[in-house]
Amino acid sequence: MTRPAARTAEQRKLDTLHRLEHDEDVWVATADADGGVPYLVPLSFLWDGSTLLLATPAASPTGRNLKATGRTRLGIGPTRDVVMIEGTVDTITRAGLSEADGDRFAARTGFDPRRLSTPYLYFRVRPTRVQAWREADELDGRELMRDGAWLVAD
Repeated sequence: MTRPAARTAEQRKLDTLHRLEHDEDVWVATADADGGVPYLVPLSFLWDGSTLLLATPAASPTGRNLKATGRTRLGIGPTRDVVMIEGTVDTITRAGLSEADGDRFAARTGFDPRRLSTPYLYFRVRPTRVQAWREADELDGRELMRDGAWLVAD
């Protein structure tokens, strides 16, 4: 089986942005503030062009961990075409969420936590590091963003 040639950094960035704009779900990794056992769950997300918006029950391990640490690591895509994102997290209460953001999240994900009786929190993830690769030939140069700045021009 012939594999495609390694992508340029520019193409990887385009592919990453396409994935952020069109994928619906992301793996969310967290740990508690004491460095406890990692916790991994799939969540739906909304990409606004610079941040990802997530929602999960406030009392869930993911909700508690995101709120306590303000950090996460996200994985999008299959293992042979992965985007890994490290980011800082802002916690947004239901009251603090704009109606427009809530409507966009619900329309994008097909899920509206505002309509549920279970208390949910929203989390805005600001990417600080983004990596993307398919195979071993793309491991060099896989870092596309560092310290919140894209390393590849638009």
